[in-house]
This record gives sequence, structure tokens and C-alpha cells, in this order.
Amino acid sequence: MDRFEAMSVLLAVVEAGSLSAGARHLRTPLATVSRKVSELEQHLGARLVVRTSRGLILTDAGRAFVAASRRILDDLDGAERAAAGETSAPRGGLHVTAPIAFGERHLLPVALGFLKAQPEISLRLTLTDRQVSLADEHVDVALRIGHLADSTLIAARVGAVRRVICASPAYLARHGVPRRPEDLATHDGISFQGFAVAPEWRYRRDSAAFAVEPRAKLSVNTTEAAIQAALADLGLVRVLSYQVADELRTGRLQELLADFAPEPLPVTLIYAPAEPLALKVRCFLDWTVPRLRAAMAGLAGGRGEEGTLTSATTPARSDQG
Repeated sequence: MDRFEAMSVLLAVVEAGSLSAGARHLRTPLATVSRKVSELEQHLGARLVVRTSRGLILTDAGRAFVAASRRILDDLDGAERAAAGETSAPRGGLHVTAPIAFGERHLLPVALGFLKAQPEISLRLTLTDRQVSLADEHVDVALRIGHLADSTLIAARVGAVRRVICASPAYLARHGVPRRPEDLATHDGISFQGFAVAPEWRYRRDSAAFAVEPRAKLSVNTTEAAIQAALADLGLVRVLSYQVADELRTGRLQELLADFAPEPLPVTLIYAPAEPLALKVRCFLDWTVPRLRAAMAGLAGGRGEEGTLTSATTPARSDQG
């Protein structure tokens, strides 16, 4: 048994989510892929994956072996690139994750251009508003909105976004325009339910943070639903600036209490350290970071924020986007 080949097959199956999807990705018969995974399990004397009607579930031994296999294959790829003087083109699968709305509006256009420039790379883009573990879910690069705490992960900052409170002109005509955060207690609000970290109604006053919430008129579990409810004159909504950029520009929504807004939230791309860094990851970062910085130049109140490489971790808290 070729153990490197077996590791590659297992990783393809796990990343694709099923034996059949892995076989399609590898362009290999399903029976061959299934046999190679079974032979690997027999060689190790341990069950690595559990097959269910919904796909594959890694066992504890499987998670550990997949993580080790990824490191080994990345090291092998790095050694080959070093020996070849990095003349080979980047290739292979790349897994990237981002919040849904930000990913659709900003990251996806950049990623499509990257794929056209790098035909040997296949990209898996997971858009989700839940927090994703890079190690557990085999993610190469993750986009985060929020403050990062210290760890061994590396972060490339691409900009910042503001937290804004807004409402429709019709709602404000009926209920009045709040002038201070305390005024929100008499207003109807649209709140979020179902996020790991719900958006906060927070403000600044003389450098101190405080919170006042409007009355919860409606609770939803998607950003788009909250924005649509605000457009329907239901109440005030608190979202991130890029999520309502078009609505604010056209006047369909009006920003409120801008003088009390908290500091903008940083937007970063994070990835695990490696020496050398996989060529496909380096190429993706080299392509994506400057383009996202340019795209975000107007998202923080006209203040584009340059990013630098720093040590960082998965955020202790982040806004959903």
C-alpha cells in the first residue's frame, strides 16, 4: 500500500464529505476509493470514518490521523517545492471560509478571479455565520470579522467595518428620530436569534461603552431578514456597514446615532503557521489581501485600513457577517 496515496485519498474523501464526492473529485472509481480507505483502516488497525446516510463522520482516531496526514503531505509538498526552487505552479485543493454576507459580496468575486489565474487549484468556499475551527474542519484560510486574541495562528488584516443602527424614513417619520442611545428604549427593534454571538447594541460616551436596547418587535436568524424587516418600516436594526451600504446610499435606510458608534471591527484573514507555507495558501493570500483591502477602502466610513501580518487567534468574540 502506498501510504502517501492513501493519505491523499482519505483527505479528499473527508474534504468532499463523502466517498462518492471524493471519488468524483479524484476522478477515480468509487469502488477504488472505498477500497483504499478500507485498506488504510486495516493497515492502522483502527476505524477512521463512520459512514452514515448524510455522509462521513470522523472518529477520534480519524481526526488525529487526518490532521497528521495533512501536516505530512504539506511538508512533502514544501520539500518538493524547495527542491524545485518553487518553479512549479500552485495546485491542489484549498478550503476557505467566511461569513455569509461578506463572503457573497466581497470575497467571492476576488476568489473567482484567483481561480481564473490559478487553474491548477480547486477552491472549496464555505460561507457560514457560525465560528469554524481551522484544525477540526480542515480549513486553510478563514475570514474573521471581530477582535482577535493571541495565539499561534497568523492574521492578515484587510480592513475594518462599522457597526451601524438604521431605520427606514417612514418608521422614523412615525416614531421620531432617536438623538441619544437612551431614546432607543422607546423604539421598536429587530433582533437576531440563532447566532453563536448575537449583534450587540453598544455605544460610546466619553470613551466608556454602554448598551441600550430597543423593544424587541421581531427576532430573526439571518441578516438579510433583519434588513428586509427594517425596509418594511418595522423598526430599528443594528448591522454591519457593508451589509446595508446600498440601502444607506439610496436613502432607503437612514443611519442613526453615528456619533455614539463603537470603534470599527477589524476584518482579517487567518491561517495556521507553516514553514514553508504551502504555495497554494501563499498565492491565495498574495492575491486576496490587496484586493480585499481595495474593496474595503470605503467600508469604514471612508477610512480604508491597511493590514499587516501579526500573531492572532480565532476571535474570542466576533460579529456575524
